[in-house]
Amino acid sequence: MSEDPRKNLSREERLAAKLRENLRRRKAQSRAAAGMAGDSDRAQPLPNSAPES
Repeated sequence: MSEDPRKNLSREERLAAKLRENLRRRKAQSRAAAGMAGDSDRAQPLPNSAPES
């Protein structure tokens, strides 16, 4: 049950990179929504990535 620590570290690095990428994308979406809010009376909601059940 022992795992190679290097493999674990690279997994953590990959996850951290994905989190940073997601944060950048969400910030860009938020900025775009804020920009649209000035053009119209109501801001458009961000698209929901998870389907409702």
